[in-house]
Amino acid sequence: MPTRSPAYPHRVSQPVLQPDYARPVKARRPARAARLGVPPYDPDETPLARTRRARRMARELAVIHPDAHCELDFTTPLELLVATVLSAQTTDKMVNKVTPVLFARYPDAAAYAGADRAELEELLKPTGFFRAKANSVIGLGRALVERFDGEVPGNLADLVTLPGVGRKTANVVLGNAFGVPGLTVDTHFGRLVRRFGWTAEEDPVKVESEIAVLVPKKEWTDFSHRVIFHGRRVCHAKKPACGACGLAAWCPSFGIGPLDPELAARLVKTPAASDTE
Repeated sequence: MPTRSPAYPHRVSQPVLQPDYARPVKARRPARAARLGVPPYDPDETPLARTRRARRMARELAVIHPDAHCELDFTTPLELLVATVLSAQTTDKMVNKVTPVLFARYPDAAAYAGADRAELEELLKPTGFFRAKANSVIGLGRALVERFDGEVPGNLADLVTLPGVGRKTANVVLGNAFGVPGLTVDTHFGRLVRRFGWTAEEDPVKVESEIAVLVPKKEWTDFSHRVIFHGRRVCHAKKPACGACGLAAWCPSFGIGPLDPELAARLVKTPAASDTE
């Protein structure tokens, strides 16, 4: 069973697992979206039927990805907040390479608020868009010091007022640092729930609203991790591993990627994969 760190009760220590994300699919014809070239979202599906299908798929995702978790390394809410801001337009793996030195150099909000811009930019350079990110991090530190006594607020309304923090970042912090359920609508999440035919919306806020109705609130954070894991490792943007996907029986997009189980299995990434290698 996962254990909680006594020093940081909201951080769950993940067990050492080697799950097999590839689930060979028995021969079956492509689903309606792939077969007919129509959008995955079926307006004729009743809300009840969509909810039941979504929850069945959510349960299967929990089986496929028992190791799903936040892939950004952190030990405090501030570290997670900064890491999430830095993760824009780069990979979690790259952020995790930068943050050990960054977190040691800037241990609290006051340190970020008084950071030397040139020094901070040099540390952030590998993450891309380093000047804009330096602005956000310095502004974040100042806002926390001036308005929240240097502490990261534990509610959505306050978090989204901070520089560089939108709903996605706020939900990451709430769910993983404070234990407050939240849906993280990133690129992978949005792509997959549309492929699943759960929503036709493109706007992240509208996607969040529609998915919130389908998935029980207590599961939002873990569910988000599982969808993101599935998007990074199985249901790729350009060539999803349909023939090795455990969701095939309920997915209206089954067949948009290779159906041959062996070919599809070769597309599935390892547990160590984070974003793109």
